[in-house]
Amino acid sequence: QVQLVESGGGLVQPGGSLRLSCATSRSIFNTYTMGWYRQAPGKQRELVATITSGGRVNNADSVKGRFTISRDNAKNTMYLQMNSLKPEDTAVYYCYADPPFMPTMRYWGQGTQVTVSS
Repeated sequence: QVQLVESGGGLVQPGGSLRLSCATSRSIFNTYTMGWYRQAPGKQRELVATITSGGRVNNADSVKGRFTISRDNAKNTMYLQMNSLKPEDTAVYYCYADPPFMPTMRYWGQGTQVTVSS
């Protein structure tokens, strides 16, 4: 059963914007800390941003001021608004969800490709 479904990736020119979505299958995910990783060619997987069930956010320095993580509990969906995109933002982006007190039970989305190129 797929519980995290990502969408919103694609091709965008430098300086452009994209909004990624991570839809959850059940409202129970609203109690989980969630976030986004990305994996780019030749680079280690990078934690991009996190958001707690209470809405507390944290962003990687590489995206601070450009990306905004948010969640809409009524829609059971988490978002990553990406502005001022750069070619170095090109990567596969993965959302995740962490059940409280269950560190071995992380859920992952399938990944969505973001390509920033002219």
